[in-house]
Amino acid sequence: MQPSLKVTVSQLNTYIRSRMEEDPALQSLFVVGEISNFTDHYRSGHLYLSLKDEKSVIRAVMFAQYARRLRFRPEDGMKVIARGHVGVYEANGQYQLYIEDMQPDGLGALNLAFEQLKQKLEKEGLFAQERKKPLPKYPERIGVITSPTGAAVQDITTILARRFPLAEIVFCPVLVQGEGAAPQIVKALEEMNRRQAADVIILGRGGGSLEDLWAFNEESVARAVAASQIPVISAVGHETDFTICDFAADCRAATPSAAAELAVPDQLALKAFLLSVEGSLVRQVLGILERSRQRLDELVGRSPLMQPQKLFGEPANRLQQLQEALERAARGAVSEKRHAFSLQAEKLQALSPLAVLGRGYSIAEKEGALLKSVKEVLPGDTIRAHLRDGYMDCTVQKKAFSKAVQKRKGRTENGS
Repeated sequence: MQPSLKVTVSQLNTYIRSRMEEDPALQSLFVVGEISNFTDHYRSGHLYLSLKDEKSVIRAVMFAQYARRLRFRPEDGMKVIARGHVGVYEANGQYQLYIEDMQPDGLGALNLAFEQLKQKLEKEGLFAQERKKPLPKYPERIGVITSPTGAAVQDITTILARRFPLAEIVFCPVLVQGEGAAPQIVKALEEMNRRQAADVIILGRGGGSLEDLWAFNEESVARAVAASQIPVISAVGHETDFTICDFAADCRAATPSAAAELAVPDQLALKAFLLSVEGSLVRQVLGILERSRQRLDELVGRSPLMQPQKLFGEPANRLQQLQEALERAARGAVSEKRHAFSLQAEKLQALSPLAVLGRGYSIAEKEGALLKSVKEVLPGDTIRAHLRDGYMDCTVQKKAFSKAVQKRKGRTENGS
């Protein structure tokens, strides 16, 4: 391009861009600076920012295909080392840094991503102690989510079989590192909860580098662990290794072997405990029997039991006395009733018509009706007269009133 040529703006920008692209020093370089004006375009996935130092600023962009590889989230004020190339955006003639990779300056990207996610989930309360579920004391089924080829699964199954062989092991094999590990772990947790396949879940793997353990630092895994209705024991790496999964789980074990020991009781300890309880119960029962035997001996040693006749003699005598008193009272009552009956019988006898007849009187009746007055018969009537020893039929020849009756009638007729 000759200086004397007349060119358009587009041609100029294109020329500058081509010259920059031809310069090998601008095609692959590392730029150290502080992030400012950071913008995350969630829809496109592109990241827009500026890098600055004490004197200058350069615009930068990181396209989505590169941004997806980041292990941490860029923020304003963060000092980073960006790798990329310098180019010109022809639409506005602005030259900028096209970033292909970016690392925190002074702190590894994975460590930074770990701290960022930990702070985020902690603020949400995902690690709160009050939301953690207790482990069952005597689980019947143990869910194990780990690699089928690692040493962790062998350690876990061996210890579970030794400590508590009554428990059933429900094994769900998954990848424990690499890009596909986190989705498989999340799916395994969700499936075990959906099927209620276990009483407690052991999730983990053996040791490794931070990159090897990174699947257990993924946000999706942490949220799946926290959402599990079945208690989860996190057992990732060695004793000194910590992952986000450890904080989200209901219990953290230093190693997979330690997780197996936490998940189930020790059968030997249980047997010893049961034997101890059995011995205590036997001693208590023997103590009760011994005290009862002593009490029985005391009761037997007392005089009433040693001489039963004394125990029953006094009540027997009292019963005899009561019987005799009852008989006397009965005889007295019968005698009184008999005397009263005799008196009443005598009164009845005195009033009896037969007694009257016995004294020489007779009773007259007419046609079965007792005669009480001479007014009830006429001369010629037949009447029957009852005497003491029989009766006789008589014919009325004449009737007359007694003198007393005649006198009363006379007074009546005279008006007196």
